[in-house]
Amino acid sequence: MTDTSRRLRSILVFAVLTILVGLAVWRFALRETPNQVTGTINGAPLSADSALPVTLTAADAQRIGVTYAEVTDGPIGHEVRVVGILQADETRIRTIVSRVEGFVERLQANFTGQHVRDGQTLLELYAPMVVAAEQDLLLARDLEKQVAAGTADAREAARSAAEAARQRLERWGVPADAVAEVELTGRPGGTFPIRSPFGGFVLEKAVEQGQRVMAGDVLYRVADLSVVWLEGEVFEQDLPLVRVGTEVLATFRSLPGVERTGRISYVYPTLNPETRTARVRVELRNTDLSLKPGMYATLVFTGEWARGMSVPRSAVLATGNRNLVFLKGAGNRFEPREVIVGPSSDDRVQVLRGLSVGDTVVASATFLIDAESNLGSMLGGMGNMPGMDMGSPTQTPDAPAAGHEGQDMRSPPASDTTAMKDMPGMDQKHQKAK
Repeated sequence: MTDTSRRLRSILVFAVLTILVGLAVWRFALRETPNQVTGTINGAPLSADSALPVTLTAADAQRIGVTYAEVTDGPIGHEVRVVGILQADETRIRTIVSRVEGFVERLQANFTGQHVRDGQTLLELYAPMVVAAEQDLLLARDLEKQVAAGTADAREAARSAAEAARQRLERWGVPADAVAEVELTGRPGGTFPIRSPFGGFVLEKAVEQGQRVMAGDVLYRVADLSVVWLEGEVFEQDLPLVRVGTEVLATFRSLPGVERTGRISYVYPTLNPETRTARVRVELRNTDLSLKPGMYATLVFTGEWARGMSVPRSAVLATGNRNLVFLKGAGNRFEPREVIVGPSSDDRVQVLRGLSVGDTVVASATFLIDAESNLGSMLGGMGNMPGMDMGSPTQTPDAPAAGHEGQDMRSPPASDTTAMKDMPGMDQKHQKAK
């Protein structure tokens, strides 16, 4: 057998032996290693959630950024910010329609957005039916004069005919002063005015000069913008905070520095299934007309989740199985305390059990103190395991490390070197190495 074949065979045997030894060690470790670190703390079983009190000097507490907070009793608020859009007050919008067939003779409100006064004429309409009713009114008035000396039945019939003509004109939207002028002059008016019911702005104009209109046709939509609505979408989880009457602060992207306050006047009864939001309405005064429908705004209001004991959110540490806070005691001693928590806001958490009003808890660096506490717990528990004496070492730096029965860990044991030398194929390498 050549030297090359002998060397390859030795390498193969060594590799197989290494794999077999590794598998044996692995199986032995699986059988002997416990699933978790166990031990006791003051006679009580140690678990992964165990925590011990921690004592820090004032300098150490300041160095890691420990701050404190007092357990208080009172309302737990939550700030809600939503985006809204300005709209015209629907209760201050009027739709103006024609009540009779006719033709637009003169158009005075002739563009959308035009401001109109209360009672201002929007257009003048010629309506043949109105002219006929005015003529009937004049005939009835003449008849009343003719039968003034006649019987009571004749006078009543003439009066009823005149009143019926007046009522037709009123139902068709002819103003009372226009009817009075017809009676005063004794001539049909020909046209009659259609006027704005209040002062505002023309939101919609659906008529042109000379246009024929039918009964029921929409002519204008006029809105009073002295009060506007601000409507926003509130997320489903924030709906318990929404109350009618809650004060709201509104800011506007197009009006930097301008703030308006109002109150929630209505919460819509339905939820948008796609966005999971519900609309809320806020009424805002707009006497200077600077707020325009269509503007975006931000609504900010604070709702009340609950009332009771609370601590800052940063003071509560959730371990997965329970919630912990660290209670500050005498001499900078921090005691872990399990608490039962309730609803939370952006910065506060309600505490149902585990603390008392006036207690002082750690408000920041809670995680660092918890890590120190759990480290002490684990080291204390490992000290009860076989071979894990956690007492102070008594040996000198040159002495062997405890737990290895006097073996010097700075160099491998001689027996290991001898064993490797005796393995097949290792003698030649050992000799060459010398």
